[in-house]
Amino acid sequence: MWGTRWVPAQGLFTRANLTLRRWSGRSQATLTAALVLAAGLVALGVAQQPEWVPPSTFLLIELVAVFLLRLRSLVILGVVLLVCAWGLWWWGAPTMIPGILVVITVSVVAIVAFARERQRLGLQGAPGDLMLVDLRDRLAAHGRVPPLPAGWRVDSEIRSAHGDGFSGDFMVAGSDDIALEIVLVDVSGKGLDAGVRSLQLSGAFGGLLTALPRDEFLRAANGYLLAQAWEEGFATAIHVAVDLRTGDFWVSSAGHPPAVQLHAGSGRLELIDTVGSPALGVVADFRCEPRAGRLEHGDVLLLYTDGLVEVRGGDLDQGIDRLMGVADRVLAPGRGSAAAVLAGAKAGDDDDRAVVLVHRD
Repeated sequence: MWGTRWVPAQGLFTRANLTLRRWSGRSQATLTAALVLAAGLVALGVAQQPEWVPPSTFLLIELVAVFLLRLRSLVILGVVLLVCAWGLWWWGAPTMIPGILVVITVSVVAIVAFARERQRLGLQGAPGDLMLVDLRDRLAAHGRVPPLPAGWRVDSEIRSAHGDGFSGDFMVAGSDDIALEIVLVDVSGKGLDAGVRSLQLSGAFGGLLTALPRDEFLRAANGYLLAQAWEEGFATAIHVAVDLRTGDFWVSSAGHPPAVQLHAGSGRLELIDTVGSPALGVVADFRCEPRAGRLEHGDVLLLYTDGLVEVRGGDLDQGIDRLMGVADRVLAPGRGSAAAVLAGAKAGDDDDRAVVLVHRD
């Protein structure tokens, strides 16, 4: 347990997100009225000036609406668009042919169905899209490492499966002038569902990291995960605590691949065996055996998630051996980065991947 937690400042994008969310929430009636008026003007243009205003202009209104309007307002606009389109066809507008009418009708039904699903997820209009980005930024903020004393640095790289905006892998960190603690977590699942669980867990784990001694953290994290009763309610984690004065460190794991230490003096790579403990959220009687070591000057401690070493149909030990070979090539010269380790591992992009390096210069 350590002192006051470092909290990153609220970014420009987050402030813009909140401003747009408040503006859009207050302006739904105005936006709806403006788009309804636009639909009426388009209908008039199709009837009076068909060479300048084609019926496909209705699709542009739908495109704008799906980004700005919430479900109720979108339904109102959709009804207006259908009335305009079918009215023009009934009136005999020469450019409103049956094929275009069918396209407009199907597109209105599609955007309403899309908006209904987004409402179910709590994502409505443009603020909903910004909320997703805000969630991703908050998740990244929880993993930012506070400023460290001279001679210490942490480098991390997290990439999501298939380039998705959300990852089931995340890091939580905290430090004062005496101690550094890092937790690297791999949440079950991928994509948005895993990202939402990651966000919730990162906030909770950050609080537990602040409040509890290091030997109680994983047990408390396991209890928290069990209490959520999620269908995919498990996660693996590795917890590292480093004394920044001496270089002594402690590693404990919950079903997570073992850490690797590069000894600068001998160039030897050591696998820190913490294998054997269950994943978080699996059993109530959680137990793990921490391992201790020391980071001398020039040493590096490597943490990673299983997406870096797992190969479909392959052996996990072979993947770890391959990663150790990459670490030997990349980190031994003393200039390697987390991104270089991740690139050297050449892991597929069908799983989330994370690498964290703790350097003592």
